[in-house]
Amino acid sequence: MTTATSTHAAPGSADSPGHVRHPGLALLVIASAQLMVVLDATIVNIALPHIRTALNFSSIAELSWVLNAYTLVFGGLLLLGGRAGDLFGRRRMFIVGVLVFAFASLAGGFAWDKGWLLAMRALQGVGGAIASPTALSLIATTFDEGKARNRAFGVYAAVSGAGAAIGLILGGLLTDYLSWRWVLFVNAPIGVAIAIAAPFFIAESPRASGRFAIADALTSTLGMAALVYGFIHAATDGWGNAVTIGSFVLALALLTSFVVMQARSRQPLMPLRIFSNRSRVGAYTVMLIIGAAVFAMFFFLTQYVQVVLGFSPIRAGLAFLPVSATIVVVAQVVSRLVHRLQPKLIIASGTVFGGLGLYSLSQLTPTSSYAAHVLPSIILIAMGMGSIFVPITLAAVAAVSPQDTGIASAMLNVGQQVGGTVGLASLTTVATHAANSYYNSHLSSARSPGFAAQVFTHGADAAFVTGALFMVVGLAAALFLITVRRDDVPASAEGLPAA
Repeated sequence: MTTATSTHAAPGSADSPGHVRHPGLALLVIASAQLMVVLDATIVNIALPHIRTALNFSSIAELSWVLNAYTLVFGGLLLLGGRAGDLFGRRRMFIVGVLVFAFASLAGGFAWDKGWLLAMRALQGVGGAIASPTALSLIATTFDEGKARNRAFGVYAAVSGAGAAIGLILGGLLTDYLSWRWVLFVNAPIGVAIAIAAPFFIAESPRASGRFAIADALTSTLGMAALVYGFIHAATDGWGNAVTIGSFVLALALLTSFVVMQARSRQPLMPLRIFSNRSRVGAYTVMLIIGAAVFAMFFFLTQYVQVVLGFSPIRAGLAFLPVSATIVVVAQVVSRLVHRLQPKLIIASGTVFGGLGLYSLSQLTPTSSYAAHVLPSIILIAMGMGSIFVPITLAAVAAVSPQDTGIASAMLNVGQQVGGTVGLASLTTVATHAANSYYNSHLSSARSPGFAAQVFTHGADAAFVTGALFMVVGLAAALFLITVRRDDVPASAEGLPAA
């Protein structure tokens, strides 16, 4: 473990990574920041119907930017955030990330129009991209290798998993009893408290030398933004529209430039050598698929249970708790089986469970019941996610050189975020086209009660069945790309948090 003395220690602060005075409190600070970042996705999902009404989002495609503005920037800048921690000090950048996230949350809560909200959601993504990777790195520099570090990683992973459940409940409570604005306001006091506590309990890490690579990060992020914009613009203006085509051309040019930059750089942000391993490529592909399908599932289903089934926000939050519980239970079971069964078979079974759950959701009607239809479907999807997370992390780090272990595992998170952004954009396009087609072919019923619910459900069903097809691609990637065997799982992978 690397040790160094902080050169700017505050009075009463930790002296060095190797001599943390209060390791339990240090872990509490780090885990609280991760919890704040993780719960943000689900807490906002629950509030989407209220945000749409309050800020006059005109369509589902436009509303999807409330999630995409965050995940796009978060995923695009995640590797740069980790690099910033290495170059400028992990504690320093951890505090910067937390404060940026807290400020953006507070400012977003005061949003008077959708443009301001989306700008602040993007700024939240910047803060999250700095805070999340530095939080994980701080565990490695704060806790000694062995039981202490593995226990800390376990707490970190548990918090990451619990964040989704906490966000669902908290989002429902805040939206129901206060306002949708409080799903953003709540992050501000938490972030300020973390930033104040960090210098007293977390030691600064030594600074590394190297290249910041901001041009690389901006090129890839702008390329992804152009790609996502192209999908969403196609939903409203068609695939042949000049702006749609131009967005895709710009995306291709920027993303190609990013790959060329990485190939030529001596210190690339994303070393292309990590893609030389077939199993690792398979792991990233599956995680991309999981992000694409599951982000979209939450986006459409949280609106379905509130807008169509009439659930209150708090009831909607509670309705999704079985997802978090199932993921935790299944992941624990799988962690005990991963050294007995072939990882690719466990991952493949997870894609099958997820695909079946999504296909089941594609059969929803405006009169479907939660208990008979929604609940069994989301439990199947949760079983799939719980089956995948542990073995896919092991597949990503198997046979990787020690210096690339961090980037290899970090790319799973990048893949999940990028997959979620592109997947939501593409499935929103599918849903919008399906909904418009249904509306135009049933104009005679446009004034009948419940017609809006029928239109929305038809569009959501199209998105769900497309998500199920995504899972078929994930199944193929698991079976034909992932070759790592249970005997290949390195000891260094033990203790790594699930993706």
